[in-house]
Amino acid sequence: MKYSKSSFLLSLLLFTFCFAAISQVQEVKQDNQQLFDNFSYRQGNVYRSASGKPGPEYWQNSADYKLEATLDDKNHTVSGNVNIHYTNNSPETLDFIWLYLEQDRFTENSRGTLTTPVQGNRYNGDVEGGFELTNVSAKTKTGTSSKYLITDTRMQLWLDKPLAAKGGEVDIKMNFKFKVPVEGMDRMGRLEVKDGTIYAIAQWYPRVAVFDDVVGWNTDPYLGAGEFYCEYGNYDVKITAPADQTVVCSGVLQNPKDVLTAEQQKRWSQAEKSDKTVYIIQPDEVGKPVAHAKTSGTITWHFKMENTRDVAWASSKTFIWDAARMNLGDGKSGLAQSVYPKESAGDKAWKRSTEFTKASIEFYSKTYFTYPYQNAINVAASVGGMEYPGVSFCHYQSHDADLWDVTDHEFGHNWFPMIVGSNERRYPWMDEGFNTFINHYSTKAFNNGEFPTSTDKPKSIVRYLSFDQREGIDTYPDVAHPFNLAYTAYYKPAAGLYMLREYILGPERFDNAFKSYISTWAYKHPQPNDFFNHIENVAGEDLSWFWKGWFYGNGNIDLGISEVKPYNGNYLITVENDGQIPMPVQLQVIYTDNTTENINLPVEIWQRGNSWEHLLKTTKQVQRVVLDPDKMLPDVNPLNDTWNKL
Repeated sequence: MKYSKSSFLLSLLLFTFCFAAISQVQEVKQDNQQLFDNFSYRQGNVYRSASGKPGPEYWQNSADYKLEATLDDKNHTVSGNVNIHYTNNSPETLDFIWLYLEQDRFTENSRGTLTTPVQGNRYNGDVEGGFELTNVSAKTKTGTSSKYLITDTRMQLWLDKPLAAKGGEVDIKMNFKFKVPVEGMDRMGRLEVKDGTIYAIAQWYPRVAVFDDVVGWNTDPYLGAGEFYCEYGNYDVKITAPADQTVVCSGVLQNPKDVLTAEQQKRWSQAEKSDKTVYIIQPDEVGKPVAHAKTSGTITWHFKMENTRDVAWASSKTFIWDAARMNLGDGKSGLAQSVYPKESAGDKAWKRSTEFTKASIEFYSKTYFTYPYQNAINVAASVGGMEYPGVSFCHYQSHDADLWDVTDHEFGHNWFPMIVGSNERRYPWMDEGFNTFINHYSTKAFNNGEFPTSTDKPKSIVRYLSFDQREGIDTYPDVAHPFNLAYTAYYKPAAGLYMLREYILGPERFDNAFKSYISTWAYKHPQPNDFFNHIENVAGEDLSWFWKGWFYGNGNIDLGISEVKPYNGNYLITVENDGQIPMPVQLQVIYTDNTTENINLPVEIWQRGNSWEHLLKTTKQVQRVVLDPDKMLPDVNPLNDTWNKL
């Protein structure tokens, strides 16, 4: 472009004017825009939209299971067979199928065993187990293949020809056998009590790994802290056990007349209509023939469950069994159940388990998303607390508040990750953290707050946030230090969601977005960005600064009041951000006449620096100013949160 002499003179004049104007500004504040920019690639595509919903071409594969298993209580083994009907809904052909063999974690040379510290941790496991597999085959329309390769806890099963995209089907079959571990990494195992053995059985069959649009095959090894990521499908399960044992399992019992006595069927029917707990097997019946439909040999229990990602079961001759109706809303009801040995009975212990289970499921069902399963069964076991669809394993010695907490937490997992199927192995905060968050509200609601909750006191985690060896929420669970994992997966993300609801967005905006996220991603596989995008789009708020600051990295919140001074007949309040995470500011002004005024400043005050002056227009005399008066922020330095008139 060619410039004339007059254009040059005009430009020089404008520059001189702008420079003179700039020179009148006392300071150019720091640009904090990097704290507010998007921190990851969050643009939508045909599979996952920018609004945080499944895209128009979203897909996921499915797996239906037919399982038969036999429990040998003399040798403590489970043997059986699995038939997996796998459907490839993806847009690409598949040369092979990856499966998980999670019982292979319990071997001497598994990666999980070899990466467990010598002194041990929660995820210790027996090393004399593992799968014995026979008759492995994969049958498609074109032929059958038996070629496979096992690497640690993964099996790669090759197909005779690539499985067609968008609807190709394969039937995978094999027989399996394993020894039930005593120490099952606090997820499963067996427990000896006075009247016999309690078997808590999970991760018990070869199952298909998830193939998705994000990483393809999800083949992260099963090491310990990282949990699970599963496809959805329908399950048909038959479990054969000694006749003197009671079996409970995810799903609906198909043959009650074959496995329950006439009296037990009558009690079951009573429980389905009762809000009070009804015994199915009474304490004085345990170990007696009256507790079982047969007195010798074996008996087969048949269960079915639809649109689920997993099933688990338990078996024992020691079980007291009780149940009560769950009122789920939308005209639905279900049956809360508990099985536990005499050692667990007691008015302050497992006698309340069904009451706790019922209350927990009913609260989440009515508050967030209708519970989709017929049963919710709490099993007393050696497991501290572990969740499966419709079944939870909780420690048999838990009682009072501890039993409520573990029961409520494990059944809360039916929403995260059983209904909303996130990847626990990579993102534990998307199930543990979300669940810990909703546990707070169910605990507040139960029995008018019978038991305490501390999630509404984010300051309780300040000590951790000041710990020099802390790790970020984004740390993989198998990498996180065991001490840190409780915070990175549970407490810190729960505190973050609490702040988001109660401090940043407000309950109405947050609840609209959170419930929409659950219903939108029910029975699907959301990624972290899907959650971020969905909350932002429904709430109508760019929260990049919050996701970046709280969920990624080790930054802290440190807001303060640096000065309050008279100014032209009013007051000038100066607030500072000495931390790494910007936050909206809530102030309470207390006047000398004991009246108060609340001030809310948006997070954008920090975009151009770490200091902000607010003009308080008032004719009253200020006595005191308090930052975050309701103490909702985990501010690591409370000493500068209050200003008092001298």
